[in-house]
Amino acid sequence: MRNTARWAGALGLTAAAVCGPLTGSSVAAPASLYAPSALVLTTGHGDGATTVTPERAVTLSCAPTASGTHPAAAAACAELRGVRGDFTALKARPDVYCTRQYDPVVVTVQGVWQGQRVAYERTFGNACAKDALDSSVFAF
Repeated sequence: MRNTARWAGALGLTAAAVCGPLTGSSVAAPASLYAPSALVLTTGHGDGATTVTPERAVTLSCAPTASGTHPAAAAACAELRGVRGDFTALKARPDVYCTRQYDPVVVTVQGVWQGQRVAYERTFGNACAKDALDSSVFAF
C-alpha cells in the first residue's frame, strides 16, 4: 500500500508541475496579427551572390510597422507592399542613363515577406544601374 501511495504522490506532483503553467489560459494568443515580414538585404561587387562578399547589409522589417537598419525603412516597406513583395517588379526610372561600364553589383534579399520565404538575387551592370531603380528598397 505504501508503494501505491508513493506512485500516486509522484504522479500528482508531476501532473501539477507539467500542467500547472497551462492553467492560466486554455488558448494561446498569437504573438501578432500580422504575417511576418523581415528581410536581410545585401549588396556587393562581383558576378553572383556565390562569389561575392557582401559589402553592405541592412535589415528591413515591415510588420506591424517599418523598422530595421535600412535608412528608408518606411518608404521601402511601402514600395514592397505596392508590388506585393515582387522584387522583379521594381523597375528603373526612364529618365536615368548609365554608361555601359561593366562593374557588376549584386543585390540579394533573404527572409520572409508576409509569411512566405523569400530568396532573391539580381546582378546589375554597375552601381548606376542599381541606383537607377525607381525605388528606395536597394538604396542603402
